[in-house]
Amino acid sequence: MRSFEVIFSVTVLLFFVNACSTTQRPAQEPIREITREPVRETTQRATEPVRKSLFVLVPDPDGKTGEIIVANKGGSQVLARPREATEVKDANEAPAEPFLMEESQIQEIFGAALAAQPERPVRFNLYFKTGSTDLTEESERALREILETVNARTSPEISIIGHTDRAGQREQNYRLGLDRAQRIKEVLISRGVSSPLIEIGSHGEDNPLVETEDEIPEPRNRRVEVTVR
Repeated sequence: MRSFEVIFSVTVLLFFVNACSTTQRPAQEPIREITREPVRETTQRATEPVRKSLFVLVPDPDGKTGEIIVANKGGSQVLARPREATEVKDANEAPAEPFLMEESQIQEIFGAALAAQPERPVRFNLYFKTGSTDLTEESERALREILETVNARTSPEISIIGHTDRAGQREQNYRLGLDRAQRIKEVLISRGVSSPLIEIGSHGEDNPLVETEDEIPEPRNRRVEVTVR
């Protein structure tokens, strides 16, 4: 009986061990291979525009033309003829050879900027009789041209500066120059010009048109300068 019990016990133990060893484990999911396609670069770099500066020499309204020098690290060019132009593409590259532009091209490119410029000031000299605020006959006639210029402007500004020659005392000449400016202001107001548009001043004998020694009378220095802006 004991040997049977031992054999039975061993058999039970082996069964238990075998059962434990054959317990099923959850199956593992197969490893999936993940592949990535290379990213294609779809964004293209925009072509940057070539930047350049254009310089054009435009004549003054009176037809006069000066000259300008266009210069950088690469070199320089001189523009001296009406409508002459040059281009600058880079700070280190010399300006291009000058060339002439047609008036239509200038207007197409710069027309808006030119039209936006303020009108150029117009200057007049009115002359006076010796030691007084009385205009010469020729200057009396010139007043009409001043009034026409003022009326042609949308928002005019008028500056009147009185001057004298060097005959007489300095302080008296300053006062006489101011009286002359005031006289022209009154004339303009009497002919319809608004007073707030007018500014007056005096230089007396300090800024003559013609340089003279002291106490020398000079008709061209007895004047007022009228500037219409």
